[in-house]
Amino acid sequence: MDSRPVSVEPPNGQGGRLVRIDGAPVGQAYGLWDLVVFLHRAGLSDGLANEDEIAASDQVEWLGFGPERWEP
Repeated sequence: MDSRPVSVEPPNGQGGRLVRIDGAPVGQAYGLWDLVVFLHRAGLSDGLANEDEIAASDQVEWLGFGPERWEP
């Protein structure tokens, strides 16, 4: 897959990571559970319904750091 519908920016000064779906910002995530909520609201929960699926998915592009890093 060349483009991923979900991108997660590096942590900001407060530990939040900007999440974009199809390029549009949907909110600041402070952990994987926030991504579960954002993706569910966007109708993308198929195969991305829990924290483990999101962390391992090739549909999520982790910018700067992977899913294990949330602090600045």
